[in-house]
Amino acid sequence: MRHRNSGSKLGRQPAHRRATLRNLVTNVIEHERIKTTVTRAKAARPLVERMITLGKRDTLATRRRAAAFLMTPSATQKLFADIAPRFSDRAGGYTRIIHVGFRVGDGANLAILELLGSKLRKKERKKDQAPDSDQPRETEEMKEATSDKE
Repeated sequence: MRHRNSGSKLGRQPAHRRATLRNLVTNVIEHERIKTTVTRAKAARPLVERMITLGKRDTLATRRRAAAFLMTPSATQKLFADIAPRFSDRAGGYTRIIHVGFRVGDGANLAILELLGSKLRKKERKKDQAPDSDQPRETEEMKEATSDKE
């Protein structure tokens, strides 16, 4: 029986699970939005919130604790310089989980784990690419050949 055993083991050994969660938390802080499975997002959410709470108390000890957990120095700098001041007047609840559907390969339930207030950046289409063109694009040689005939 699993009484009082909360949290997901994510199908990994403890060291691998800790490394996975540290990477997820680091990526959320660096990019402010990641796409992962719902289970991983729910496991990483409390750790992200704890890091932001550490960032709000900007002391040498909290900087060292955050640096020991986060994987890159740039994530630590961003946490203390940008993210923590943004949430200085908020008492918890810094992240949201948005369910986005299922992964194509294995049907896993996917979610976006993001910080509140992160800006949505849409992907830009390439200008020379038509949305639904069935004909091949003209190459430079084809353009030159047609201009020589005229």
